[in-house]
Order: sequence, then C-alpha cells, then structure tokens
Amino acid sequence: MNETAERTEIDPVCGMTVTLKPDTRTAEFDGRTYFFCSARCFEKFVAEPQRYLAESEPATISAQADGDGVEWTCPMHPEIVRHHPGSCPLCGMALEPRTPGRAAEPNAELVDMTRRFWIGLALTAPVFVLEMGGHVLGLHRWIAPQTSSWIQFVLATPVVLWAGWPFFERGWTSLVRRKLNMFTLIAMGTGVAWLFSVVATVAPGVFPAAFRASSTRSATWRWSMAWAKTARISRATWCCG
Repeated sequence: MNETAERTEIDPVCGMTVTLKPDTRTAEFDGRTYFFCSARCFEKFVAEPQRYLAESEPATISAQADGDGVEWTCPMHPEIVRHHPGSCPLCGMALEPRTPGRAAEPNAELVDMTRRFWIGLALTAPVFVLEMGGHVLGLHRWIAPQTSSWIQFVLATPVVLWAGWPFFERGWTSLVRRKLNMFTLIAMGTGVAWLFSVVATVAPGVFPAAFRASSTRSATWRWSMAWAKTARISRATWCCG
C-alpha cells in the first residue's frame, strides 16, 4: 500500500492552495519562504511583498489556531481550501466545510444574514407602503411627498448601510484584490442608488425642474428596490447550499 502525502501552502497573493512540486515558484522575505501558483502571483509578490502579507496574515493566524482538522472550500472555486470558515478570496462566497464534521453546527454567517434580512424587511415594508401608497391610494394627499421622502430616508438608510454592510465589505475586498465578482456589482448598484436618493432628498434643487418632479418623489423608492435586489441575491448566496 503506497501512501503519498502532498504538502500544500497558501499563495499569499491570490489565496489559492499550492501543491508543492520541484518547479513551484518560491520567494524569500523576512526569513520565510512563500510559495506561488503562477509566475504572475510571484511577480506581484516580489514587487510589493508587504502589501500581500498584510492581507494574508490574519487568515494564516486563524488557520493555525483552528486545529480540528475541518477543511473549508468554496463551492465555485474548489481549489480554495482553508482550515477555518470565511469567504472565498476569488468570488467572495462563504466557504463551506469540505468534510462533514461541521455539518450539524449552526452557520454563524447564515444566522447573521437571516437576522439582517428580517430586520431589513421590516424597515422596507413601510417604505413600500409610503411610496406605492402615494401612487395607488393617494397618500400624498395626507403626507407631503417631501415629508414622505424624509421618512423613507430614515427607514431605508439602515437597510442599505447596516443590513447590506457585508455586501459592501466584500465588494471593497474585490476591488482591493482586483478580483471583481458579484459583490462588486451589488455594492456598486445599491451604493449608487442610495447616494442618488440621498441627493434627491437633501438637495432636490440640483436636478432640472422637468426631472425633479418625478425623481425626487420616487427617489426613496429606489432604496427599497435596491435592497430587494440585494435581499434576493443574499438568499441565493447564503441559503442555496
């Protein structure tokens, strides 16, 4: 019976697991040897070693602290393997246990996102009623459009900035690592919609008069639409596994 134990290391640039071979590219820095999956990652590290070590060091510490032997991988990028839960450095999706040891334990990230979803939904419901009620039920006869916009601003801002904060975090990470993914799109889409709505509510005069009537009264409706899109993608991302 032949047993071969392959040694692996983590590429500090892209986060991929590197199976060590005689021709694996290596670099020495500060008395330590680092291993790379490709010439491109090697060249990036040699040019800016401190930058990539600052990004990878927290993951290295967590991996050493977790000694239960459970491996975590990305469902979209199986070459990404970690010894602790987290997110994929390539696409941002939550890592899943590759071995069944953690299958019965609650998923802390799913619990957190479920809480954010329901609180966000509770805050979005009155935004929907205020905006659509103004068009369908004539609520604007009792609540002035600008007053309604300010109420929606108060309700919708925590939905975007708190409930959707994990999307902004991963969107920013994708920009820093130059690995654009769906979180980049979500963060940009919801962020731009929210900023536009803030401007339309706080300073409606910056828009032309012909555009102002429709844009300022429907500005905050864009918030709930943005969060609804985020929520749908959230459930697909965190719950489909």
